[in-house]
Amino acid sequence: MRDTTRHQGKRRLLAKTVEEKGITDERVLDAIKKIPRHLFMDSSFEDHAYQDKAFPIAADQTISQPYTVAFQTELLEIKKGDLILEIGTGSGYQTAVLCEMGAKVYSIERQHELFKLTRKFLTKLGYRPKRLTFGDGYKGMPDYAPFDGIIVTAGAPFIPKPLLAQLKVGGKLVIPVGKQHQVMTRIVRTAPTKFEKMEYGEFRFVPLLEDKN
Repeated sequence: MRDTTRHQGKRRLLAKTVEEKGITDERVLDAIKKIPRHLFMDSSFEDHAYQDKAFPIAADQTISQPYTVAFQTELLEIKKGDLILEIGTGSGYQTAVLCEMGAKVYSIERQHELFKLTRKFLTKLGYRPKRLTFGDGYKGMPDYAPFDGIIVTAGAPFIPKPLLAQLKVGGKLVIPVGKQHQVMTRIVRTAPTKFEKMEYGEFRFVPLLEDKN
């Protein structure tokens, strides 16, 4: 797995692009500078790895646009040691960003092919989430709740109630909600039975799949 000075220079430029689009969290920008995004993609896309674009990966999924990854991560307002639940491990790039920022990451992937590939790959890169699981993201991980933050990396037609229930008071859920286009939504649990909702514009994600069994 090669990571050259040329790749590192491209990452610095990518971080600058993301910053110019409005990302201000230095820890998010530092993670983008550090993580070798080209290794998370098919080698045929390597020349495009540090463009601010989404690209195809296995199982008809995508590796998200770096700006989108940074935007969602910034909305979580992560502190080192926070327990973060990620719905949709995907390529593992978002997982790596969360780990790089010092979060204790629990992640669920619905596509078994991706789950197997990503679990091995993250270990090779030295990223060790607390737990990676193959399963239904709509259900979350109640056994490890409550979480300081929950990030959903696929478009959900509605906000799953189990995810709200698994937030700590003060915790944040960042989720793109909608069918064709999604509205980036952040929900903060302000009290045991109270939630505040804010919306941050339209994005486009692959759909969040539900286990029908």
